[in-house]
Amino acid sequence: MNTKSSLLTGLRRAVASLVRPLAGFGPAKAGVLFAPRTPALAALLLAAALVFTGCTTNPVPDAAATPAKVHAELIILREGDALKISFPGSPNLDTTQQIRRDGKITLPLVGEVDAAGQTPDALREKLVALYAPQIASKEVNVLVQSSAFPIFVNGAVVHPGKIQSDHPITALEAVMEAGGFDYNRADLKNVKIIRNENGVMRNIKLNLKNVMDGKEEQPFYLKPSDIVYVPERFQMF
Repeated sequence: MNTKSSLLTGLRRAVASLVRPLAGFGPAKAGVLFAPRTPALAALLLAAALVFTGCTTNPVPDAAATPAKVHAELIILREGDALKISFPGSPNLDTTQQIRRDGKITLPLVGEVDAAGQTPDALREKLVALYAPQIASKEVNVLVQSSAFPIFVNGAVVHPGKIQSDHPITALEAVMEAGGFDYNRADLKNVKIIRNENGVMRNIKLNLKNVMDGKEEQPFYLKPSDIVYVPERFQMF
């Protein structure tokens, strides 16, 4: 802006020097704009107008000052999640709890509390209400220290059953967690993912042989409570 101000000042002086010699032409007629008599003066007036307009234009906001739109999924508490619950006004009540299989946690003074299926903020509001008669401060903090979710692996694998994952996990990684394929029986080309979507069971077919052979580069990530089923190959006897 300093550079534009200096340029504007210089242009104004140049325009004034060219206008002064024309001052003797008499007053302009009412309603008639002053028309410059030389091309140089016209150019200078146009340049001055452009600079002035540029100086008064609203500046483009800094990209760093514009908040980015974050599309983060809501955290839903589930079995196995470890929660740190703190009470700034009553630190003697601070505790770390893991959500049990029944979806509950046990807290001092109030006993068992349903935690699974809620967001951390919803649980915090519930605890504020539960502890209102017990403590003066209404401040309660709920921090998810670790989040684990169940995956079920069945069929032609070495150790079928339930596994817990605290990080994003692919279908192939889940099979490896279950001890790997039983290669004498497993049909790697027709692995099924059984997923509950809004109460409807959906079947997704995967060819994990292509993944094992390096022919498939896109990993398939599982969701909580997915079932990975490895069928047996059809064998002729």
